[in-house]
Amino acid sequence: MRPLRYSINITLDGCCDHRAIIPDEELHRHHAANLERADALLFGRVTYEMMEEAWRRSAAGTWPDWMADWMVPFAETIDGAKKYVVSSTLERVDWNAELVRGDLGKAVAQLKEEPGSGLAVGGVALPLALADLGLIDEYEFVVQPVVAGHGPTLFAGLSERLELKLVGRQEFQSGAVALRYQPSRVTA
Repeated sequence: MRPLRYSINITLDGCCDHRAIIPDEELHRHHAANLERADALLFGRVTYEMMEEAWRRSAAGTWPDWMADWMVPFAETIDGAKKYVVSSTLERVDWNAELVRGDLGKAVAQLKEEPGSGLAVGGVALPLALADLGLIDEYEFVVQPVVAGHGPTLFAGLSERLELKLVGRQEFQSGAVALRYQPSRVTA
């Protein structure tokens, strides 16, 4: 069974707005390594569209002018990855992606049953639904040394308390700390 891993950058005050956090080269390498541990990525519509806009190689095969050379390994990893997109509003997807429709719990459980090294999920709304279903096997919170004072927070509206056990910790030169957790008990 493939594990489903969730990773997200957050500020010290719990904000997960990507505009409040600017990952540096070291964090890009860390996130690229996380993505390489997965056979496929699982996104909701909003995250899929945001990632596609930022990290998709152009039709000419080039990267955007704003992209620093050290960002290219992350961009190549995400650009080439198999993607599953949970959406009831999109009619079609491309960018090596496939739509996931119907019962979310059954669809994701089926993806987890497929052979492979793992699935990576990002975003805010989809991971909330997956956490409620007890489908996330590992959580990674990359806590940034920033207080945003605004923005969306994680797991607002979670139906019941989620007990986690710390299984890994990594500090970065920027002062960010990646904390990895696994559920203490599985709920479904």
